[in-house]
Amino acid sequence: MKIERFEMERFQSTWEHTVEFNLADSGVLPLTLAGLVDHTWVQEVLAHEPIGYGMTNGSLELRTEIAGLYHAAGPEHVLVTSGSAEANFLVTWALLQPGDEAVVMLPNYMQIPLLIRGLGAEAKTWWLTEANQWGPDLDDLARLVSPRTKAIFVCNPNNPTGAVLTIEAMNAICEMAAKVNAWVVADEVYRGGERDGHTTPSFWARYARALVTGGMSKVFGLPGLRIGWIVGPHDMIDSLWSYHDYTTISPNLIGDRLALMALTPRTRQRLALRAQSILSENFLLLSRWVDDLEGLVTWTPPQAGAIAFLRYHPKTNSTELATRLRKEHDVLVVPGDHFQMDGFIRVGFGGERRLLEEGLRRTGDLLRSLR
Repeated sequence: MKIERFEMERFQSTWEHTVEFNLADSGVLPLTLAGLVDHTWVQEVLAHEPIGYGMTNGSLELRTEIAGLYHAAGPEHVLVTSGSAEANFLVTWALLQPGDEAVVMLPNYMQIPLLIRGLGAEAKTWWLTEANQWGPDLDDLARLVSPRTKAIFVCNPNNPTGAVLTIEAMNAICEMAAKVNAWVVADEVYRGGERDGHTTPSFWARYARALVTGGMSKVFGLPGLRIGWIVGPHDMIDSLWSYHDYTTISPNLIGDRLALMALTPRTRQRLALRAQSILSENFLLLSRWVDDLEGLVTWTPPQAGAIAFLRYHPKTNSTELATRLRKEHDVLVVPGDHFQMDGFIRVGFGGERRLLEEGLRRTGDLLRSLR
């Protein structure tokens, strides 16, 4: 297996800790340990936890709480992974062989299409379009699905656009998959970060051959726990567990315990309200910034998540623009090139308001200078 360089992850990993204004992050402002749990619990419980191997598929208690996020799921339907990135990797690895075909929604987090090609399979691209408010062309999907299609990969809510599929579109995707006995694999890591407060419906239980991935990194504001998951039919979860034996073996024990605390109903509600507050306030700031640029930037406002995909109109390459922002203004954004879409930048607006405001001001200054 020969994998391609994952440009976006390498770009962010290289620069995100070197800039003052990081607008490349795609999640909500990370919590502190004190913001998650009471110090007495840390002293009386966590401090006495042996730092050994936990259950390699995730503790029963954590899997039970994760299952509670999905209709009629039980712990047997859940595999806990080291972040949602490992979840996506395991599913892609397990489903595809050399010569297989898969249909992949784009734009998207590029991990899966790059992995598909590395596995020797063909990634047939299904593009969301700006002209359709980043909605799907279902006729296009119908043309792409064939008897050789092993899986349809979607990201909902979408990264980088923040668009959300309608229930009608979700059902149509499942129907097309069923005609060729393909899997539907849905990256739902941004689920729960909707601006209107209505949680995006899941692909889980909508179709017998659906697998969904999620994690603690985005809406929960806990990326450092490195806790993700796969939800799917019990027999497939059992098979994926055996693939997990070849990668990280088990999630880290401390992350498992802290994720369990975060997912208990009272704490989960508190974290959801926190995320909603941050996203609502920062979205208004971002909206005013777009308006103040008077056409230098246009967008379809995201429906969910802490990211916005912005088309800028000065004639310059997106990687060159992102590089100038970093070098000259100490601001990091994700260039559209990393999504195979030059002329766009992805801006994260889930962080600290003060840093977002100044980062946007500096980005606007550079865009105005290019006009």
